[in-house]
Amino acid sequence: MQAEQKIFKYPYAYSLELGRELNGFELSYTTYGTRNENDDNIVWVCHALTGGSNVTEWWDGLVGSGKYFDPEKHFIICANVLGSAYGSTGPLSLDHKTKQPYFRDFPVLTIRDVVGALELLRQELEIRKIKLCIGGSLGGQQAIEWAVEVPELFEELILIASNAVHSPWGVAFNESQRMALEADPTFNDPDEYAAQAGLKAARSIALLSYRNYDTYNFTQARDNPDQVDQFRASSYQQYQGDKFVKRFNAFSYWTLTKLMDSHNVGRNRGGIVHALGMVKARTLVLGIKSDMLFPPAEQQFLARHIPLATYQEIDSLYGHDGFLIEYKQLTQIIRSWQNSEGRM
Repeated sequence: MQAEQKIFKYPYAYSLELGRELNGFELSYTTYGTRNENDDNIVWVCHALTGGSNVTEWWDGLVGSGKYFDPEKHFIICANVLGSAYGSTGPLSLDHKTKQPYFRDFPVLTIRDVVGALELLRQELEIRKIKLCIGGSLGGQQAIEWAVEVPELFEELILIASNAVHSPWGVAFNESQRMALEADPTFNDPDEYAAQAGLKAARSIALLSYRNYDTYNFTQARDNPDQVDQFRASSYQQYQGDKFVKRFNAFSYWTLTKLMDSHNVGRNRGGIVHALGMVKARTLVLGIKSDMLFPPAEQQFLARHIPLATYQEIDSLYGHDGFLIEYKQLTQIIRSWQNSEGRM
């Protein structure tokens, strides 16, 4: 499998939706496979909240040698979003004005800012047409925003456990996580390791929204009926928080939760329904029955208002995280949907 990680450098001022600007930016991106001469095998993957450009690290059941999206057949590309912690311009990058890292002063970004950067990368690579764009959660938010902004670009679109506008419920979860970061007295320190206790607590909150009551009953049950402390559920939350702190930073996490909150395809476009009607790609919308963060009603709304959309549903114990776990169901549904039109 040919995998190449590269950096796209945009050297010009980049105006952001909320009024500030970046004095240029960098996007870390990874490609797999070989691009066909007529660009008919391009699969662009948009990653979720804390993902990176190396898709095979977090979606290895769907992308990789011998998997449904196979570099032997497809040219697969994924770019790490602005604001993240995996090589793209973010809060730990140097501010050209101060010659110091941004930390808390990094601009608030929106989904449109992220998609605008992806579009500049696409133009730099001279990609004329994208066969398929796929994303789950925040990745789906990017994909739908891009398909509204540049309707002629995509032939097919797959949106998994995502929505047209981020819900008050989702914003509340994100705000609770930011409150955990802000409660850490080190969050204002100019230090890449600041607010690690707050970040650990924030991740613990997030996990509750990614799973659900039944998930924890099944995977974190009591060791015995008389237990009064040292619960599996407690150690699981601690473990996941510790693991996350080792790979991410508090400033990027704050930035990306704000980014997700900004999502609304209808903003300044005549409303959500009108914006969704602009999508020209043949679209598969996938919901997860047990998803409490992005409930199926949100995906059903997408499917009703995107002109060429089909809705399917995954049955999973794992709630929102099902889009990262249920590879077999995803593969079966995507294959059936594409074969129904003789695609790929």
